[in-house]
Amino acid sequence: MTAILSTALLGACSSDDEGGDGGNGDEEITLRVGVFGQFGFEEAGLYEEYERLNPHITIEQDSITDSGDYMTGLRTRLSQNSGLLDLQAIEVGNIAEMTTELSDRWVDFNGFEAVDPSHFAEWKNAQATDADGRLIGLGTDSGPTGVCYRTDYFEEAGLPTDREEVTELFAGGWEDYLAVGEQFAADGPENVAYLDSAGGMFNAVVSAYEERYYNAEGELAYADNESVATAWDLATQAAEAGLSSGLEQFQDDWNQAMANGDFATLPACPAWMLGYIQSQAGEGGEDVWDIAQSPSPSNWGGSFIGVPEATEHHDEAVALAAWLTAPEQQAVFFTERGSYPSSAEAQQLPEVLEATHPYVNDAPIGQIFSQAAADVPTTVIGPYDQQVQDGITDGLLALEQNGLSPDDAWDDVVAALDNAVAE
Repeated sequence: MTAILSTALLGACSSDDEGGDGGNGDEEITLRVGVFGQFGFEEAGLYEEYERLNPHITIEQDSITDSGDYMTGLRTRLSQNSGLLDLQAIEVGNIAEMTTELSDRWVDFNGFEAVDPSHFAEWKNAQATDADGRLIGLGTDSGPTGVCYRTDYFEEAGLPTDREEVTELFAGGWEDYLAVGEQFAADGPENVAYLDSAGGMFNAVVSAYEERYYNAEGELAYADNESVATAWDLATQAAEAGLSSGLEQFQDDWNQAMANGDFATLPACPAWMLGYIQSQAGEGGEDVWDIAQSPSPSNWGGSFIGVPEATEHHDEAVALAAWLTAPEQQAVFFTERGSYPSSAEAQQLPEVLEATHPYVNDAPIGQIFSQAAADVPTTVIGPYDQQVQDGITDGLLALEQNGLSPDDAWDDVVAALDNAVAE
């Protein structure tokens, strides 16, 4: 990817010194950062650069592979106000509960001179602001989506492989995407599924709506919203037509299927997914994966970094959080890891707009994701957003793996969620 690491980092936001350490001199301090998965800060070299700019700061990262396990543990530690690290990542699906019942356990970034929240997209700040106006998280990235596809499999199926032509194939909406899948199933390679999972299909469709699991009044409405019904129907249509691999995303067998080339498309392929594909598919997937525009651009993912009140190093932790999420670092995060900026200022930097990705045929990802980001709606997020998403995904998995009918699977989803997220 674009080699901007050294120059961009040196131009980052700072306070009295180049790196912005909170102004506490040369006291030796270790800051511990809690994240989930391959979050990217460490992989992009950001910790190393911050330590170089601030020799008295040492950064240690604690990563938990599964985001659900990570958030469960974080929720427990916040409720007990103990066992917390100096900085903690927050998944977007859980940000609403953090700004409501757990808001007082987080530092208010508005109270620190080192933080300038004005460069973030307004909707990103709004998601992390509680009812009293306290900003409890700084946006690390956002997740505008495209459709990732295997050019080798498309060619074998007699389909176009050029990304603009593939974009045109899907231009009529998700029905067109599934129609292409029918042709792929008939003419494509044997033992290769058209898409990875019904859950991925559902997520691609539902995330393009302003209202998903909650309505505009902030009330749970997943059982009544048009977006959920539409996404469920399309996802179950894909499953019943045998277009899906029937695997659960981000589990070992799904990772192995990606490595083996067992499916041809990812209908929900946000910017950060490119790095994930590269890590799983390796050299065998290089230059065969490509990305087209989505039939309906949506946002999947995009996290925050917060500082728990319980930390002993408020100033230093806030300074690090502000530096990691400054426009210049977000540009590095994108060009090095594929995580699209949540900073409106970073989105306009040349290194973002002109970015390409060598792994996916030098796709102009800056252009593709910038265009998608412009069309992404501001989605209502509620305290149980992630739980509802997981419950519906589990229902689709049961449908695929256990042969349930769409109606029976949906009834099971509603029954389980009524117990799990009753308000």
